[in-house]
This record gives sequence, structure tokens and C-alpha cells, in this order.
Amino acid sequence: MNEIETFKKWVAESENIVFFGGAGVSTESGIPDFRSKDGLYNQHDVQFDAFTPEYLLSHSCLRDHPNVFYEFYRQKMDCRDIAPNITHKKLADMEEKGKLSAIVTQNIDGLHQKAGSVKVYELHGTTLKNYCTNCGTTYAADYIFENTDPIPKCGCGGTIRPDVVLYEEGLDDATVSGAIRAISAADMIIIGGTSLAVYPAAGLLQYFHGKHMVLINKSATPMDKDADLVLQCGLGEVFSQIEI
Repeated sequence: MNEIETFKKWVAESENIVFFGGAGVSTESGIPDFRSKDGLYNQHDVQFDAFTPEYLLSHSCLRDHPNVFYEFYRQKMDCRDIAPNITHKKLADMEEKGKLSAIVTQNIDGLHQKAGSVKVYELHGTTLKNYCTNCGTTYAADYIFENTDPIPKCGCGGTIRPDVVLYEEGLDDATVSGAIRAISAADMIIIGGTSLAVYPAAGLLQYFHGKHMVLINKSATPMDKDADLVLQCGLGEVFSQIEI
């Protein structure tokens, strides 16, 4: 039995699967990842060359250089017209059929929900929501991306910011708690499209005590040695063969 056949067999046998995903889940939809040679962090733009990519998506940049932050965010983080790919769709099917209990994602693009997934823990927030830092009023994604003001303002005078966890900011406690509960209860966890280099998100995997840990990623990760099965390939290649 080859590796993908083993994976399919484990999926068929499992009753409580959790999927833990990163940027590689969405690259097949055309969204660049962050750290690969073609990733967001290696795209040179003279407009932003004075700053590191990490700084451009940091709390410090939002606070100290808001004009730069919003210009970079509008240019690089707009995912509204991106369509889900086969992996997003298969995961939604798995949830609908009762095989998959939750998705824990490091992505902020909202493509899992667009594909039909319901139980999604977005560790790093989402570009599809915004809120006022003063009064808490919420705004749709369009508000920042289509607002012509350099710094979008609420009617109360507060700044409207994306509901995204920036560098230097902590994860949402309720989201982390929900993700830990889901991972702890799973009998199978599928880790896909992530280098497992970002903490504290990657640290949540320590709560898995189920039967099968499968890691699908094009390159090696620090957790390969701990996985029961490692598939070094694209997610679409694997999930296109899954029948639920």
C-alpha cells in the first residue's frame, strides 16, 4: 500500500479528524505564502523596501507608520476575489459528512468558510472583518480595501483596523482554547501546508494524543520525525484523491 492509499485508509477509519493548516493550503488558489522564494516576504517593492515584511504587518507599523501599514495591507492582503481550491472544498465535504470536526488555520483569507466549512478556528484572525479600535464597531472587509482615506476612521473618530493578529500581538484566548479542545479530542490530525515555524500556533500540536498524525508539506518540517505519515507533496495532489 502506497502512502496516499494509507492516508485514505486512515481517513476512512477515523471519526474525529482535525485539520491544521498554513499558507500552503491557499497557494494553489493563487495566494502567495510568506517565506518561499516567491513568497510575500521575497517580493521587492521600492515603495516598501525601507521596511522589513515582518514590520509592515506589525503592531508597531500600525501604530507608528499607519499610512505605510494601510497601503501595504491594501496592496498585498486583499483576498476577496480569490476562490477556494480542491483542498478547501474537500475539507468542507469532510465536515459536512461528519468526518472532520474542526479546522485550525494560520491563514487569514477566509477561504475555508467560502468553501463551506463552519467550524474554523482562525488563529491569526481574518482579513474579512475589521473593527474600530475605540468603540469596537465592526466593519466588512470592503471597508478598508475600498476606503480612499489613507487611514480609515470610524464615526466615533477611532481608527478602523483589520481583525488580524499582527506581529507583536497575542492570539485570541477563546480561539486558542477552542483549537486546543478540538485537537485534544481528535483521533486523527492532518497537518498541511505549513513549515511549523510560527509559534505559538505550531505549539498547539502538542495537545494531540490521537491515533494518526499525518503531515503533508512540500518541504521538511521540524515535526516530520513525530508524524505517523509524511507526504512531501502538494495538498491538492492528495485531497483530489479523497472520496468521502
